[in-house]
Amino acid sequence: MIKKPMWRGLSAVALTAALPLLATAPTADAAPSPVRAGTWSSAPAVAAPGALAPSAGRRVVFPEPPPTDLVRAELDKLTVEAPHSMAGYSRAMFPHWVKQYGECDTREVVLSRDGEAVTQDSACKAFAGSWYSAYDDKSIDSASKVDIDHMVPLANGWRSGADTWDTTKRRAFANDLDHSQLIAVSASSNRSKGDQSPDQWAPSNVDYWCTYSRAWTHIKSLYGLSITKPEKEKLISMLNTCD
Repeated sequence: MIKKPMWRGLSAVALTAALPLLATAPTADAAPSPVRAGTWSSAPAVAAPGALAPSAGRRVVFPEPPPTDLVRAELDKLTVEAPHSMAGYSRAMFPHWVKQYGECDTREVVLSRDGEAVTQDSACKAFAGSWYSAYDDKSIDSASKVDIDHMVPLANGWRSGADTWDTTKRRAFANDLDHSQLIAVSASSNRSKGDQSPDQWAPSNVDYWCTYSRAWTHIKSLYGLSITKPEKEKLISMLNTCD
């Protein structure tokens, strides 16, 4: 049985000791995120024994989005406009799952970060462990049933401003480990979501709406992406569940 995190207050999950995620510098493939500096910083939680990233001395967790009041202020500043054209879009425009640490690509890093007792082979592929999918309140015991979701999907990013970015910024957006953009969830929930915005799809686990809306809004703010009017209205409704 996987212990469910208290999503409204702390979205922390344990990191296996098997992977030295933040102990070494990333490879050249992993470009730093070219986003503007914000006023919010989420310090990693103090690690439990056996959950340390070897030189960092801290447990790596899903980056907690800012508190509700700060997110509401970010939401008010987002540009509201119609979706951009999808002409020219393909997932290949957003190089994703790049190498992050040694043989570990972005997917494997998030699988290890968000899982419990994750075991990986010499190529960094997870072959054992357990995961909690916050979107649909499900426990998962196989990495093959876990997807790494882009909180703000790549296609949604394209429709809201990423169509004007260069490849470096798109790569950073697609592999962002520093902010609340990537999360391990059930494959079924991720595929149900697709590239839809919150007014079109929301987690079936209503208890996660607070964190979801905070994370979605914060990512859009960090990357200067726009929102639609229905999207904003739904985000306001979801943020109200934080109160």
